Amino acid sequence: MPLYRCAIREGLSSEAQRAQIAREVVRIHCGVTGAPLSFVHAFFQERPSSELPDGQVAFVFGTIRWGRTDEQTAEIVSELRSSVATALGCADAQVGVATADIPSKWNMEGGSLLPEPGEEAAWLEDHRS
Repeated sequence: MPLYRCAIREGLSSEAQRAQIAREVVRIHCGVTGAPLSFVHAFFQERPSSELPDGQVAFVFGTIRWGRTDEQTAEIVSELRSSVATALGCADAQVGVATADIPSKWNMEGGSLLPEPGEEAAWLEDHRS
C-alpha cells in the first residue's frame, strides 16, 4: 500500500540510481513501520526543473497508511531525504519529501482491505500464502 512517487529532474538519474532509491524507500518504510516488503511501491518520473520546487532536483511524495506516529513520519521523511540525496549526489536541501496519511479502508493488498493500525497481526495471519 505505501506508494512513493519520486519526481527527479530530467537527465539527473540513471537506472542504477533509481534502483538504489527504490531499495532505500523499501528499507526505510519497512524499518520504521514494520510493513511487509512486498507492500511498498516506488514509482519514478523525470520532470523538467520548472515542475519541481525552487532549488530542488527531486521530490518524493509518499502516501502511507493512517496511524503512523509523528515520530515515525518524521523519521521516514528525514531518512528518505538523506538517502535520495546520497543516491543522486546532491545536498539534502535539494530533495523535498512529503507524506499523506490514507485511511486503511481505502487500500487493498492481495484482494483484501488493509487492517486498521494495531490489527495487523490477525490480518497477516489470515493472508499468509
